[in-house]
Amino acid sequence: MARSGLDYGGMMHRAMQGLIAEVLRQVARDGLPGEHHFFITFDTRDDGVEMADWLRERYPEEMTIVIQHWFDNLTIQPDHFTITLNFGNQPEPLKIPFDALRTFVDPSVEFGLRFETQDSDDDEDEDAEADAEYQLDAEDDGDDTPPSGGADVVRLDRWRK
Repeated sequence: MARSGLDYGGMMHRAMQGLIAEVLRQVARDGLPGEHHFFITFDTRDDGVEMADWLRERYPEEMTIVIQHWFDNLTIQPDHFTITLNFGNQPEPLKIPFDALRTFVDPSVEFGLRFETQDSDDDEDEDAEADAEYQLDAEDDGDDTPPSGGADVVRLDRWRK
């Protein structure tokens, strides 16, 4: 299959990261509205992740943070955000690159995004098949019911190279 030269998957990936950045900017400016709260899962192995050594030992691959009742120092940069969260009455600063994100979920409105990584290049047949399988659910198991937790999940990395 000939490539068009347009990286739609990469553009979608960056657009969804931009959406998350804009949501976090609004929260940093105005606070969390109503019942909104976020579960954000990220890859702790990403080069740009900064966190306390004891947290990295506890979460060597992946960590999910909750932004809800108490958080401080939320700042958003073009490629990452920083936040201080409370872990057992111990405030800890985190730096999380947007490229390290794996999921972003706001269960109060049943909204979610999933970013998947590709460890190796797929061959063109797999790419063509993946391009034809655009879906909103996390897995295509033939069941049209929402995944547990009720959030819609958009898979983006299927198109990213």
